[in-house]
Amino acid sequence: MYVSSIALIWLRIWINMAQLQQGGSDEKEKTTALKDLLSRIDLDELMKKDEPPLEFPDTLEGFEYAFNEKGQLRHIKTGEPFVFNYREDLHRWNQKRYEALGEIITKYVYELLEEECHLKKVYVPVDTTESEPRSFIFMSEDAMTNPEKLMVLIHGSGVVRAGQWARRLIINEDLDSGTQIPYIKRAIEEGYGVIVLNPNENYIEVEKTKAQVQLSSDSSDEPAEKRERKDKIQKDTKKRRDFYEKYRNPQKEKETVQLYIRENGSPEEHAIYVWDHFISQSAAENVFFVAHSYGGLAFVELMIQREAEVKNKVTAVALTDSVHNVWHQEAGKTIREWMRENCCNWVSSSEPLDTSVESMLPDCPRVSAGTERHELTSWKSFPSAFRFFGEALEAKHSSGRGAPTRRSQRIRYEEL
Repeated sequence: MYVSSIALIWLRIWINMAQLQQGGSDEKEKTTALKDLLSRIDLDELMKKDEPPLEFPDTLEGFEYAFNEKGQLRHIKTGEPFVFNYREDLHRWNQKRYEALGEIITKYVYELLEEECHLKKVYVPVDTTESEPRSFIFMSEDAMTNPEKLMVLIHGSGVVRAGQWARRLIINEDLDSGTQIPYIKRAIEEGYGVIVLNPNENYIEVEKTKAQVQLSSDSSDEPAEKRERKDKIQKDTKKRRDFYEKYRNPQKEKETVQLYIRENGSPEEHAIYVWDHFISQSAAENVFFVAHSYGGLAFVELMIQREAEVKNKVTAVALTDSVHNVWHQEAGKTIREWMRENCCNWVSSSEPLDTSVESMLPDCPRVSAGTERHELTSWKSFPSAFRFFGEALEAKHSSGRGAPTRRSQRIRYEEL
């Protein structure tokens, strides 16, 4: 049992310390070194000693899971939901297994976007070379040509990628609640063009070569004396590390370096890039955004950077538990006024769906998403968001080309 082996290691170390403390000055130096060892040992790393290899399947079938007709992830043999604690008392290993499954889920959702929703993958930057890091978005065939309506979807931060709201919902609940697919399918049915952003795909990871490691640590411009001192410190550090490596014996994981994607190195950059190269150039007279969590912050930043363009082209914005902050982001008065008339934020709340919720910020109205779970707000507010867009479009048509007024619409939501 791996726990008992760890206990034996600690017991052996403490016995050695007790013996050393009874000796002379040499023993005291050894005691100091041993104490230094104990202070440096990472218990999490120590627990890797008897950990199974971090090798996992690369397909759902390999994990023995599949999505059933209800979009729920179930074990092929038992029919049971996903089990996180596959191996007891091995949290790190279980977490790595969960992350490996999550990567498969991401690819699976990409396939659904193309095969079920009939979206096409478009790479960014648009002028990228074959050797350059790149990301991609998804678009319907009519995204750039639809003359009336275009819907843009932006997820939140973290591990989620294009087409997802929350990975944990996909794995533990179902595809409808955890993905953007219900929004995409309904949007297409109602005549919208669709663009799905991928704001968390900001870099690629490549294995760090020895040459890169050497290059990053080498400072040829440093004085010889300073370089020698640094080399000595590094040698001493390596010596100490080797001394207690046999106690830790961690699984070696590849060291990687991040290569950022040009003009798409952050969610905010990505949103602005897609606006400049796709959304602003689309034929749609009315653009609608659905932005969840950090996606709301990215939208506000887009508006700060492209205020006039956004006001001219965007008809309404449905935010779901957005984490934007008009004060911290320094959104001006004209932006805040526009948001009050054209945005609505469905927030996590115990109140019934669409019930008005008090806000401390002078931006858009806040209403309940009908759930206290942050990750569920997009799914729970799904029908309300489409109703909001329909009323916004009707209000715009009834008032001509001028900016629509939705104060009466907000009152209707507050009365629900």
